[in-house]
Amino acid sequence: MKNLLIAVNGLLMALADSVPGVSGGTIAFIMGIYDKFISSLSALTGKDNAARKDALIFLIKLGVGWVIGFAVAVTVLAALFTEKIYWVSSLFMGFIILSIPLVVKEEKATLSENYAKALYAIPGIVLVVLITLFNPVGGESGLDLSAPSAAEYIFLFVCGAIAVCAMVLPGISGSTIMLIFGVYMPIITAVKDLLHLNFSGIGIIIAMGLGIVAGVVLVIRLIKAALEKHRCAMMYFILGMMAGSLFAIAKGPETLDEPQPAMTLGTFNIIAFIIGGAIIAGLQFFKYKTEQKALKADE
Repeated sequence: MKNLLIAVNGLLMALADSVPGVSGGTIAFIMGIYDKFISSLSALTGKDNAARKDALIFLIKLGVGWVIGFAVAVTVLAALFTEKIYWVSSLFMGFIILSIPLVVKEEKATLSENYAKALYAIPGIVLVVLITLFNPVGGESGLDLSAPSAAEYIFLFVCGAIAVCAMVLPGISGSTIMLIFGVYMPIITAVKDLLHLNFSGIGIIIAMGLGIVAGVVLVIRLIKAALEKHRCAMMYFILGMMAGSLFAIAKGPETLDEPQPAMTLGTFNIIAFIIGGAIIAGLQFFKYKTEQKALKADE
């Protein structure tokens, strides 16, 4: 049951990363696996073999769900994200708005250490809003990577390193970063081709993948250290990014391949919003039952 929950978390993270304005890191934080996720990524490059083995097992379980979620997102759900973007965006708004008080409740002891550090929420909000405002409309800045040069492979490597930093931070969408750099559509197209056994774009996928690995090695330890040494400030900063992601989600439709107007009260879907909140409540209940069952098994 616990393994299934980890895989489900990975699936939801992938779906979130596929929606304009949403971050897989947000889902990890909502589901209470963010610290484990960051620690596991950090342990992969550590010297403790036991910790590395435990981290690898956890990430494989999470990765199985992520790969399934990503494959579903770029194939089955691609049309849904375009045709029903306001419904999907409303759903994820329900995720986030319900999750913020849940996070506050779980981190109550940490957040109450120094209420003055609530000011750190402001740069969190501002960071997400600024990144969102830099989004190109409809992938207008998309690069032609049909025959990439050596310089473009290096550029893809750098983009991968930066994008993975965004993916692990709640509130900042990795797809947003790729849109800003103009590599989102080429990468999505290459992945779709690969799923259909067309290997013409394998080079740009490898270049991006190597950049992602480098980003994990260089940045994850910094995030882990910040959470350990300055957890109160980091929690407020993360909550600020989560709040800022509501703006990112509202603006998300503008970044589609065929751009649509930003979400308004008129296009907001209350039913989808309620479903989003209900899914989070259901997952929290599932998580609670799983933890209780694990505690009873250890007794």
